[in-house]
Amino acid sequence: MLVSPVTKIVRGPVSRIFTRSMFTAKKHDPSQPNWLNVGLAFGTTVTLWALLFKQHSDDVAEYKKRNGLE
Repeated sequence: MLVSPVTKIVRGPVSRIFTRSMFTAKKHDPSQPNWLNVGLAFGTTVTLWALLFKQHSDDVAEYKKRNGLE
C-alpha cells in the first residue's frame, strides 16, 4: 500500500491523541470509591427489587381472582 509522506506526517500526531499510554493511565484507587456510581448501582438494585415484589403481588392477586380463591 502506498502512503504519501503528507499522510504519515498528519497521521502521526493524530494517532498519538487517540492511543492510551500505560504511563499516563491512572490506576484505580480503592480507598476513594466513586460514590455516584455506587449510589446509582444500589438505587437501581432497590428499584428493580421493588418492581419485582410489586409484579409478584399483582400476579398472585390475578391468580387468586381467576381461580376464585378470594
